[in-house]
Amino acid sequence: MTTFSKAGLATALMAACAYLPLHASAGLLDDDEARKAIIELRSKVDSVTRDLGARLDAKADKTSTLDLLNQHEQTMQEIAKLRGQIEVLANELANAQKRQKDFYVDLDGRLRKLEPRQITIDGKEAAVEPSEQNSYDAALQQFKSGDYKAAAGALDAFVKRYPDSGYAANAQYWLGNAHYALRDCKSAIAAQQVVVKTYPDSPKAADAMLNMASCYAELKDKAGAKKTLDALIARYPDSSAAHTARERQPKK
Repeated sequence: MTTFSKAGLATALMAACAYLPLHASAGLLDDDEARKAIIELRSKVDSVTRDLGARLDAKADKTSTLDLLNQHEQTMQEIAKLRGQIEVLANELANAQKRQKDFYVDLDGRLRKLEPRQITIDGKEAAVEPSEQNSYDAALQQFKSGDYKAAAGALDAFVKRYPDSGYAANAQYWLGNAHYALRDCKSAIAAQQVVVKTYPDSPKAADAMLNMASCYAELKDKAGAKKTLDALIARYPDSSAAHTARERQPKK
């Protein structure tokens, strides 16, 4: 099928319109009338040409508009698709941020549980780790419940694991008491000697010496008992243990 341009179509139309009337009436019109008819026909052709051009332009504009509308629709679909992807990504990002926040909150809580706490032990400030506190409390609870053998093992393990603990002097003291409760006076004396030697400033030192004196007495070592009581009174004269030691000394 042959396609004509606007200019070609207008020219063909003009030629056709000009040729047919003139050819049909060539013998009937004079020169002036012929020129007048040509002018009129040309005017009509120009009008038809303009109308045809306008229609073709309108058709072209409509086609362009349809193309633009189609492109616009495709663009809007792409934008909608991208918006959907953005919404999904935004949701995933929000969830990831929440998980991250929850993770750090949980981690911070766990770390805080692992951080040492400042507590007062026998009038002194000490930093105590949670695991350290739990170990000491568990060992002491075994002693209080009367399981002296288990308590002795737990207290011994504690002082070896936490030699610099704020509870070390107390743990060593209760270790001596656990041995004494098991009627193992030699082990009890050895444990209490560590308290006196390693932690001389501890409030438990005077009590440790008093317990040592009791162990010597049970071992029938009167000299050892008297010597320990004398040392106790000399070192810690204002302690309640020293008051008890004076009462135990034989009256002169």
